[in-house]
Amino acid sequence: MARIEFYVLQGSQPAGRLKMACQLAAKAWRAGLPVFLRGADAAQCAELDELLWRFKGETFIPHNLYVDEPNAPVVIGLDQPPVTPQGLLINLHPSISDGCEHFSRIIEIVNQQPEQLELARDNFRLYRQRGYAPQRVEL
Repeated sequence: MARIEFYVLQGSQPAGRLKMACQLAAKAWRAGLPVFLRGADAAQCAELDELLWRFKGETFIPHNLYVDEPNAPVVIGLDQPPVTPQGLLINLHPSISDGCEHFSRIIEIVNQQPEQLELARDNFRLYRQRGYAPQRVEL
């Protein structure tokens, strides 16, 4: 069963969630984990793709959109199943993934926007209803 954590950011800027997603993806990739970044929509996926290219100028994070290369070490997509199971899902989508069983770890990134907090509370409850034991991590 997947380990689920809600990373709670102190700020309310949407860009903070994306930056944190990139930091976590880089860290997991360096640790050898396959990463699936689940965006809210195609526009956010494209934004993540661009941000990963310029995230750290001195470091390349091998990534690609699922539609272009689903076998990349860091994959950006929506609701596609991961090609490599038991990796990390970084969920930026408002809802939980139907494919939770494909991952060994799931991270939800939450900022202080009221609607984001409400969505996170709903997702936290849904994970519990599905038998998971989500944890809260204050950043």
